[in-house]
Amino acid sequence: MILKKGKKHVVALMKCIRLGLLDTQFFLERVKDHPYVATCEESRPMIIETLKFLYDLEMITHRDGEVITPEIARPRVPHEVLFAIGGWSGGSPTNFIETYDTRADRWVKVEEVDPTGPRAYHGTAVVGFKIYVIGGFDGMDYFNSCRCFNAVDKNWKEIAPMHARRCYVSTAVLDNLIYAMGGYDGHHRQNTAEKYDHKTNQWSLIAPMNMQRSDASACNLNGKIYITGGFNGQECMHSAEVYDPEINQWSLINPMRSRRSGVSCIAYHGQVYVIGGFNGISRMCSGEKFNPQTNTWTPIPDMYNPRSNFAIEVIDDMIFAIGGFNGVTTIYHVECYDEKTNEWYEATDMNIYRSALSACVIDGLPNVQDYIHKHRDRLMEEKRQKMIALENQRNMAGMANNQSIISFQVNQQDNMAAAVNANMQQLNLLQQLNANLNPALPAAPEPPPPPAAPMDVDDNEDEGAAQ
Repeated sequence: MILKKGKKHVVALMKCIRLGLLDTQFFLERVKDHPYVATCEESRPMIIETLKFLYDLEMITHRDGEVITPEIARPRVPHEVLFAIGGWSGGSPTNFIETYDTRADRWVKVEEVDPTGPRAYHGTAVVGFKIYVIGGFDGMDYFNSCRCFNAVDKNWKEIAPMHARRCYVSTAVLDNLIYAMGGYDGHHRQNTAEKYDHKTNQWSLIAPMNMQRSDASACNLNGKIYITGGFNGQECMHSAEVYDPEINQWSLINPMRSRRSGVSCIAYHGQVYVIGGFNGISRMCSGEKFNPQTNTWTPIPDMYNPRSNFAIEVIDDMIFAIGGFNGVTTIYHVECYDEKTNEWYEATDMNIYRSALSACVIDGLPNVQDYIHKHRDRLMEEKRQKMIALENQRNMAGMANNQSIISFQVNQQDNMAAAVNANMQQLNLLQQLNANLNPALPAAPEPPPPPAAPMDVDDNEDEGAAQ
């Protein structure tokens, strides 16, 4: 009965779907050929428009002129926006801010950076529409100062300082209170912790952790705060503990499977996910999750990129790992994990390489348009240009491969010619020697010339290829 009633509203329902974003095979088999759609004359224009768009998408690299993104494929405005703030880039701290538009899969530069200067190894926290930047390091000073960015009116202001200087700080938000834990003050790794009430603009100390932790990571889950890994001044740690605000007490939980400093953790689907970090030997791409019900850790699939000191957030019901340090250099790579498929996927890279950054998500911003990709009607043209560039890159790689084959063949022919020449010379010497010893034997003729090599292949790169 419900399905029969739904048949009347097929067109209205189809208008709520971005048909152009569907997989071509899925659209053909599950939408176009569905009995309700196939027998609905009013849906024919939408079906034809979608078919034309999907065909154009398949032929996108062969089209001339600019490609406009139709409404059926234009991404919607996101409900949530991810902010990536500060960090370490190009050998120094930065105050660069960019936002990630999940619907367009694009990073957008934010002009309203903190006028007081850059920060790295800091924490961020969100309460309402305000982003709080906690502690950190600017290359000279270890901060106890904190800043607040109002994402609606785009103003920065100073808030009350913490009791302690905290670089490599771990932060979390619980019941609109901001918690700052551990860190490094320039002299000592700390086990102290404190919380901030934005209503009173005051920090107050809470119970200290069981262990000193710098470069750890924290999150909240089920009304408690979990902190994992870190560095205590002597070794990378695999211990973890949980804070209960009801009794103001920290308790150790089962240790992680791996030691992790520069780690990132996040609450996701009722468990604490801990990803990446440094184990004292190398940067890691592995991850694990903690189940509070069983007090056990289990592994999750590896990331594509090993990384430490990266940012982590959950948006669109996926975990995003952002930037970081891979053991050789800072990176701008982004990837996301979906528990439903138990797989990692690559997302669009950030605009700049950076590690020691922090990220946060704001939901329901009234001025979300200020932080998302502006030219949503030009996304197909951007995609076409990328596909053309990729096709050209593949062609260049093919030419280079062919050139390598030709060079190999030339070298082989040269080597064969040299070997023939050497053998002929040795034979000639032997025959000359025999002729001298036995005048009745004729002298050997001159050795034949080596076989001709093919003409040289032009191996000059385009001037801009290496830039």
